[in-house]
Amino acid sequence: MFCKNCGKEIDDNASVCIHCGVATGKTQPATNEINVMAIVGFVLSFFTAIIGLICSIIGYKNSKDPRYNGNGRSLAIAGIIISCVATALYFIIIIAVISGAACFASSVGTYY
Repeated sequence: MFCKNCGKEIDDNASVCIHCGVATGKTQPATNEINVMAIVGFVLSFFTAIIGLICSIIGYKNSKDPRYNGNGRSLAIAGIIISCVATALYFIIIIAVISGAACFASSVGTYY
């Protein structure tokens, strides 16, 4: 096949001319595969933040694959954000509990 714009020979299945970048009019069939890792990462981000974060990152990388055609990208991003916020909150709570326990232990020791 030849490009309608520049006239150079291109592959018969090409959707864009490799020489000038003009669309040939042929479109590649879009797939509707479900990005399961993005969904799993989003759901797990509410329960186990670290595992949710890992699955969401994998789901985000998968969304860049042409098979998924961007499917699940927004869920993966939401899962990443929720997992990061939840992890930060867990650490803050743990530090607060440890500090409170240490303060309580030191105050109990002064009364004896």
